[in-house]
Amino acid sequence: MTTPDALAAPGPEDARASSGDEYFTGSATARAGSVIGADGTERAIPPHRWRFLLYSAIGLAMFFVSIEIGGKSTILVDHVLTLVQRVLGAAVPWVVVALVAFGTIRPFVTGSWRKGALRTVFALANVVGLVVAVCAAAGYYPGPLANPDIGPFLWEKLAIPVGLIVPVGAVFLALLINYGLMEFVGVLVQPIMRPLWKVPGRAAVDAVASFVGSYSLALLITDKVYREGRYTGREAAIIATGFSTVSATFMVIVASTLDLMHHWTLYFFLTLVVTFAVTAITVRIPPLRGVPDEPFEGVDHAPEPVPTGNRFAHAWDEAMRALAGAPGLVRGTWSTFKDGVLMSSAIVPSILSIGLAGLLLATYTPVFDLIGWIFVPVAALVGLPDPALAGKAVAVGIAEMFLPATVVAGHESEVLRFTVGVTAVSQIVFFSALVPSILATSIPVNVGRLVILWLERVILTILLTAPLAHLLL
Repeated sequence: MTTPDALAAPGPEDARASSGDEYFTGSATARAGSVIGADGTERAIPPHRWRFLLYSAIGLAMFFVSIEIGGKSTILVDHVLTLVQRVLGAAVPWVVVALVAFGTIRPFVTGSWRKGALRTVFALANVVGLVVAVCAAAGYYPGPLANPDIGPFLWEKLAIPVGLIVPVGAVFLALLINYGLMEFVGVLVQPIMRPLWKVPGRAAVDAVASFVGSYSLALLITDKVYREGRYTGREAAIIATGFSTVSATFMVIVASTLDLMHHWTLYFFLTLVVTFAVTAITVRIPPLRGVPDEPFEGVDHAPEPVPTGNRFAHAWDEAMRALAGAPGLVRGTWSTFKDGVLMSSAIVPSILSIGLAGLLLATYTPVFDLIGWIFVPVAALVGLPDPALAGKAVAVGIAEMFLPATVVAGHESEVLRFTVGVTAVSQIVFFSALVPSILATSIPVNVGRLVILWLERVILTILLTAPLAHLLL
């Protein structure tokens, strides 16, 4: 979770149409087997196609292959995190404090804290997060922070793992993002994007960018493409609120907190399926249906061309084109590592401030119990154990997407924990980061629409996930 200033995303590549044996990129033309570089010159596609296969395979293995090491069965990237924590040893808390300090100071240095009331509120809240981080690193938990389910939980179970796993995971995400896999998958799924989600095929790249990278990166891509006229306002709103989920690395934290890592592959892919199924429904009902289907003001609409011929061959060509412009392994992983540091420096202060506020409200006030009653009939309808607790858990998600996991962590019902874990991701809308991120773009959605969307997505996710959880677990 991070705000738009946490990452500087490059603009998406221009759409390409094939005609005979030529590729067109904007006004430039390149022969088959070549690519137009950023400087406008034609370059041959390098012969190192093995990089696409090898790097993609390693990246997929790191996030989707679970093995047992030292008596702990989890995915490989989680084992790497354990190794990093052992190497850092006693310095771990202060490394996280440094990340929080950097993330707190940065908005004031860049001036982004002045860009709207919400930005100002979150920047000031991060100061609270920094104070909490220093106290926790020193082992001092004053007042309600002394509650093991609040201060120690936020710090030891969330802030430290998140602060480390996002940069660590970003290193391996480079293997999925930089070397053609995104483009390959994007072309293959183009035929289903418009019928199911009413968006162009290129939106698949935004969706994959969220799941394997960061929704802030995906939002920045979406905003840029919208301002270039290649998305309409409705398409941009659908993508921003329907595909901009938290990344796979953060989903590891959710699954780990809910003791679901032994179901990691099922959890990840079912979350992906449910999230996109819910999006397929919400695009057909208000408020998304009411967003104007018009290009950005003052810009002509430029719909994407439809590829012809063998789609798999086209997907392979697109992957090779991306590979031709890809950075070397060291430079690529270093770049995504830096992006991961920026992400974690924005995420952790938000967790220790907005997340803390949500936990305090959930623990000491009836606010979310009252809101949760909206969802109790839905939870009861699908047979979730403890419907009142389930309602409270999903209700608190509007403050911070991770909080639902904290409410049901340790509950004996795996079905309940699984359903809440999927809902935490599929809800997409939450105020600790995604809402200010969307509002900072040109995408035409306001707070009112976002709240209604959150309500719709939570209800639909519960209805879809709970029966599957009963069946599969």
